[in-house]
Amino acid sequence: MIRELAVTEFKLKYQGSVLGYVWSIVKPLLMFAVLYFVFTHVLRLGGTTPHYAQQLLLGIVLWTFFTDSTMVAMSSIVDRGDLLRKVYFSRIVIPISTSIGALITLVLNFIVVLAFIVAARIPLYPTGLLLIPLLIEFYVLCLGCSLLLAALYVRFRDFKHIWEVLVQALFYASPIIYPLSLIPRSIAPIVALSPVAQIIQDARKALISPIAVTSADVLHWPLLLVPYLLPLALLIIGYRYFESAAASFAEEI
Repeated sequence: MIRELAVTEFKLKYQGSVLGYVWSIVKPLLMFAVLYFVFTHVLRLGGTTPHYAQQLLLGIVLWTFFTDSTMVAMSSIVDRGDLLRKVYFSRIVIPISTSIGALITLVLNFIVVLAFIVAARIPLYPTGLLLIPLLIEFYVLCLGCSLLLAALYVRFRDFKHIWEVLVQALFYASPIIYPLSLIPRSIAPIVALSPVAQIIQDARKALISPIAVTSADVLHWPLLLVPYLLPLALLIIGYRYFESAAASFAEEI
């Protein structure tokens, strides 16, 4: 059921558009083009960062997965209210399927990232294999947020607007358009505590730039464990809250 819902979610996302599935690749590329122009030709930020274009594109692709998976999952239960009232099945299937649909888009976008890396003649280091556990960690983070948001949104519709503001703030507070190395030392440890910052910088180091500064370079023990444990903690909290609230979804929608 998860597989069928995930595939259906992915197909319906671009149904009726001229470009169809191509939009899943075009959207992050358009965002990348705008940000690359601004931060290399206007603010001239990227000139000091090795392979800035590739690092920026990788950050945008990962961030797009985070926003797409959480935003769609948040309203997934409410959007399927008619189905929940007619058929009984495990409610957790719905947010999981939406997150997998976003994961399909992420895989397509990574093909573009790899094409940019190959075009720039960046060596493919063996550390690139670390991308697999990093993506698993990122999926755990997104799924935990998705479960929590989906359950909260059923009861409190204000969370959609709250989350939109938080996502916008998190975008600029995370090393997406800039590397962690450019953040002042006084606030770098605070930024490095974010799992989003940790995953993006670790991915950049593993796939593009071995000299990229990561959370491990900024944080000291035991704070170093925080960004790695937060995704698991969010998944546990999200799962428990979702399951406790799931019984009353049909009545509250």
